[in-house]
Amino acid sequence: MPVWEQNDVRIHYQETGSGFPVLLFAPGGMKSAISFWERMPWNPIDVLSPHFRVIAMDQRNAGESQAPISGEDGWHTYTDDHVGLLEALQIDRCHVLGCCIGGSYGLGLMQAAPGKVAAGVLLQPIGSNGENREAFYAMFDQWADELKPSQPEVSTQDWEGFRSRMYDGDFVYNVSRDFVRQCDTPMLILKGDDLYHPGPISEEVAELAPRGTLITEWKEGEAIEASSHAVVEFLQQQTP
Repeated sequence: MPVWEQNDVRIHYQETGSGFPVLLFAPGGMKSAISFWERMPWNPIDVLSPHFRVIAMDQRNAGESQAPISGEDGWHTYTDDHVGLLEALQIDRCHVLGCCIGGSYGLGLMQAAPGKVAAGVLLQPIGSNGENREAFYAMFDQWADELKPSQPEVSTQDWEGFRSRMYDGDFVYNVSRDFVRQCDTPMLILKGDDLYHPGPISEEVAELAPRGTLITEWKEGEAIEASSHAVVEFLQQQTP
């Protein structure tokens, strides 16, 4: 698997297929990595590679990617990685497809690099429903506890600051409702239905986005194949 390196950051990624690029942001919370795609109802690497150039990646400090931890880290840190990887690959414009935390990564890239994202697909995006904040804190802490032995220089205050910047907010954490209201990027949202991926968040993103479309059934039975075909068709229609 190739590696993009910048300073002390090492991001592992893989490329499959050819054509217009699609950057994938995997599920898995703070452990977002390529391997998590195998657990989904359908794997976008397999589905999209016959039609597009697909770039999948392990997020920093997940999978095979590594990076130092700072008390200033937050959503912007990941977005910097995404922009940096695209620049290293000389990709001026792409689609993004993100699942779980990857939906928020995708929205963050749309906000940080206007015009770079031609279209976005959000599979069961994470978000706050007013009752699940402690679940996100616990998910972060479990990931952090696994990293702490290899990051002894990071203070308790730094870890807490990092966690706060990730999950103290609301909505989808990474961007505001106002941003989604004015974001003209075409979006296809596949609805979530559990504690980390509340259904109302998917519905709200689709309603707020000027060019948002919601798919409610995609995980079971005939909906699995139908939804994967719908994603391919959507991205093909939005390819410049």
